Amino acid sequence: MWIDIIVLIASFACLVYSADRFVFGAAALARNLGISPMVIGLTIVAMGSSAPEIMVSATASLNGQLNTAIGNAIGSNITNITLVLGVTALMQPILVGKSSLRREMPVMLLATVVTGYLLSDNYLSFFDGYTLITLFVLMMGYLIWRSQKQHHQQHSSATADKTEDDELIEQYESEIPKEVPTTKALFWLIVGLIILPISSDYLVGAASNIARYLGISELVIGLTIIAVGTSLPELAACIISVIKKENDIALGNIIGSNIFNLLIVLAVCGVLAPGKVDPAAFARDYWWMLATSASIGVLSLLVKPHRLTRWAGGLLLITFISYQLVLFL
Repeated sequence: MWIDIIVLIASFACLVYSADRFVFGAAALARNLGISPMVIGLTIVAMGSSAPEIMVSATASLNGQLNTAIGNAIGSNITNITLVLGVTALMQPILVGKSSLRREMPVMLLATVVTGYLLSDNYLSFFDGYTLITLFVLMMGYLIWRSQKQHHQQHSSATADKTEDDELIEQYESEIPKEVPTTKALFWLIVGLIILPISSDYLVGAASNIARYLGISELVIGLTIIAVGTSLPELAACIISVIKKENDIALGNIIGSNIFNLLIVLAVCGVLAPGKVDPAAFARDYWWMLATSASIGVLSLLVKPHRLTRWAGGLLLITFISYQLVLFL
């Protein structure tokens, strides 16, 4: 078992590193090909923190471990909100902008509700996968259209104030590598594409061995060890945002990651390996995900200006611990 634990830790490290290199190479190459920085930021860069979940779930699905993949997606969303946002808010209260309350949070909740409906029959079908992908494409198309429209309006008016959307776009664009030679971009893109599936395969194998040794289900191992591990990029990004005093960006990153987890990660599972889902995924875990997703809106509305206070962060962290106890007791 100790060998599996070492392999698990090493795989997580390689997974996070290769995901970062993949996004670096893909974003740099896209910029060199003339793709709009705004589009790159809202797609490739935004997807970066969900790349580990996507690869792990794809690998688990292809290995016949659909419940591990489902657990990873649901567990990552719960972990992002309760652990990542909880720790971040404890360090420094998180401002919640009007844009998040009116647009991003409702979109996340809509994706959560649709996911619940598709999982309610305890079966993830090929059709379910394509339904999620279609919803994702429509959502991204709308966000890109809206962002470009507001961006053009902003530039056409010399006196216009900078909006929350402009700040978020600038944040994404600042993360896109500049002046990277195409050969270097291709090199890191290929490195990421090679290491990502290999590290994912070793991670899923080690996690499966640990689950069998501890006598727990594949669903629970996905909800806990794998979910927490694949959420490490989000945790690191949020801690860095607090240090840079940009903690308002942290909420946007988490909401975006959760939307990707539902509409892309679960879609990959349905398309690659449709099959029966552990009934507990819907009967128990889905409702935790729905409740925690709704809680950030409720908690932020309790105070003005709207924000997640340290008190709210502590409550979210207690929720994370309680959920872990429910799974293992």
